[in-house]
Amino acid sequence: MLIREANAADWPAIWPFFRSIVRAGETYSYPVDIDEPAARALWMLQPPGRTVVAVDDSGAVLGSAKMNPNQMGNAAHVAGAGFMVDPAHRGRGVGRALGEHALAWARTEGYRAMQFNAVVAANTGAVALWQSLGFEILATVPEGFHHPAKGYVGLHIMYRRL
Repeated sequence: MLIREANAADWPAIWPFFRSIVRAGETYSYPVDIDEPAARALWMLQPPGRTVVAVDDSGAVLGSAKMNPNQMGNAAHVAGAGFMVDPAHRGRGVGRALGEHALAWARTEGYRAMQFNAVVAANTGAVALWQSLGFEILATVPEGFHHPAKGYVGLHIMYRRL
């Protein structure tokens, strides 16, 4: 697996799994009916943000991550990130590889920490992955996310010092 900078030619491979994941309404607080131009603007970041793709030996996109300052101004020393793995390629270590890549990028760029503002508590696989990479749950917003199958569930704020 290779992780590289995403470019405009990658978007047609990202959009189908982005749309599917967001429309499911289980893991992201994006509008479930987000249109393609809005999704592209949200995901394909310009500096100081960065978007990458994980690709296999054939060049197929397995997943993507975006990394950016979590806040602006005097809080811009904490990074944020978002991750999506094509459901057809789950269970192959793509999410872990993207997470490790994002942490390495943040360290190289001089960030002091990484924070995730909204990890759905019911997304136990993601919560376990981030904890295994050293993130801790700082707080949980009770009933902060309306999950389509589980009702109102917690929304974690997760943090890791770099």
